[in-house]
Amino acid sequence: MHRTGDTMHMNVAAELQVPEEISRYRRLTPGEWRAEKAAYEQAVDEITEPYLEQKSRQRTDPVMDFMFTYYSFSPSRLHNWSPGTGTLLEEASEDSAFQDDAYARSGKDIYLDPALFPVRKLRGLRWMISLLEAVENRPPNLNCCGMHEWAMVYETDDIRHPAFPLRLSRHEIKQLVDSHPVNCTHFDAFRFFTPAARPLNTHHLSRESMIENEQPGCLHANMDLYKWCYKQNPWISGELLLDCFRLACKARVLDMKAGPYDLREIGYDPVCIETEEGRKEYKKQQAGIWHEAAPLRKELRKSMQWLLHHHPEKEKPATAL
Repeated sequence: MHRTGDTMHMNVAAELQVPEEISRYRRLTPGEWRAEKAAYEQAVDEITEPYLEQKSRQRTDPVMDFMFTYYSFSPSRLHNWSPGTGTLLEEASEDSAFQDDAYARSGKDIYLDPALFPVRKLRGLRWMISLLEAVENRPPNLNCCGMHEWAMVYETDDIRHPAFPLRLSRHEIKQLVDSHPVNCTHFDAFRFFTPAARPLNTHHLSRESMIENEQPGCLHANMDLYKWCYKQNPWISGELLLDCFRLACKARVLDMKAGPYDLREIGYDPVCIETEEGRKEYKKQQAGIWHEAAPLRKELRKSMQWLLHHHPEKEKPATAL
């Protein structure tokens, strides 16, 4: 059984041992899958309802806004539970929650059929597997100290969160960035660096070199486990999706606390990486997120490999992304 919040998910699909015959899939009775679905939906509601209430009042939160704007998966889509591949739901064929074209029917039962995974998405699936595997096999780099967020406000007045004041002056920010190595390994953070900051980065980053540069200590690489989950929705289980979402939220909180914005008025006390004590605290929390991410990355990679392994056209070239 899946246990939301626990890093150990007992989805047999993740172990690559499920035969193609649906008779060997994990079976959930109506009572079991309804209970899992209800527990998942309640857990999502506890996260999204306060956020939606804030949005209705036009309140800004750089943490949760990021989770639903940069990550293009809406609260309503997050709310939709999926059993994931390798699981059969008994007597679920008439339930309105499972009308996605990815579901196949066997009498009154339903399951996610790997043969229905779109061929056009196979190339992206292979790329994600390669990325996850590469990161999984690398040691973490815990020496960035969150400098990427400061590089995004380096020598510019054009800042991303103008509703909040900066903790340091523009001159102090320049001194901080100039006096500390900028070791960003994540292209999707690097691309938001100011033009003046980009030459300061110790790594030459591009979209094409992501697999060569991503590493498991990076906050954003660990946040993106959530993105890789929802990119394959509904093929990845809701429980794994939610665990990756929660981890991404935790990483984003640290990202913002260690950044240049003063967010104390909305409850985020700073991790002052401009001090030695703050850098030690950042590294400690960064390491904790790395440890939490490792089993989730492994499970996600195995789930994707299972899906690819059981696809009838897995050996054929896929169309472009």
